[in-house]
Amino acid sequence: MSFTRRILVILHQAHSSPGRVGQELIRRGYELDIRRHALGEPLPATLDEHDGTIIFGGPMSVNDDLPFVRDEINWISNVALPSDKPYFGICLGGQMLAKSLGARVYGREDKRCEVGYFPIRPTAAGADLFDNPQHVYQWHVEGFDLPRGATMLAEGKDFPVQAMRYGNCAYGIQFHPELTTPMMKLWLEHASHRLVLPGAQAAELHHEGRATHDQSLRQWLSRFLDRWMPQSADTGSAAIRA
Repeated sequence: MSFTRRILVILHQAHSSPGRVGQELIRRGYELDIRRHALGEPLPATLDEHDGTIIFGGPMSVNDDLPFVRDEINWISNVALPSDKPYFGICLGGQMLAKSLGARVYGREDKRCEVGYFPIRPTAAGADLFDNPQHVYQWHVEGFDLPRGATMLAEGKDFPVQAMRYGNCAYGIQFHPELTTPMMKLWLEHASHRLVLPGAQAAELHHEGRATHDQSLRQWLSRFLDRWMPQSADTGSAAIRA
């Protein structure tokens, strides 16, 4: 039996949350089927009961020799992309998409990272989706090359590929539109070691950046979801399946 208005959400830690992305999808009438494959929960063999997939981030690397990382990359190649249903990869999820398409996922030789709010700029293909510049919240030490056949939608300084589309409905981004204020406080507290890495912003700049740029990033997410899931469902019947 096929279900409608249902998004597969793949998270990578027990305390992880789909945050604002989940809130916006629920507001649009979608049910979230949350799976934590890294903690042993299975991935579906098909997407017949789902309308799309989102894979979120995590502290691990696509290049780590971990069974669940390999599983998710292979699952993207063998299930998600062949389904022709919308796919959205956020940070690690975007890097997994790139890896599944044969692209390099890498850390910079100078060890620079992006942790905090940074400007990115749209390409011609992304001009109707991003502000110019668009300030986004970043939390990563690795980036990815543009896979063959993909279209770059936004670019950055230290990590050139910031957003891409593959085919009609598979997207990968480096930044974190899901971030809520409590999530940011949690990240700053529990991953404070990242704040001393080359290129990382001090904690007070994260708070200042949120006050300045969060509204435009919220608007970006709304534009993106309207494109990613153009047939909005009726609201009122959605629930989280955790």
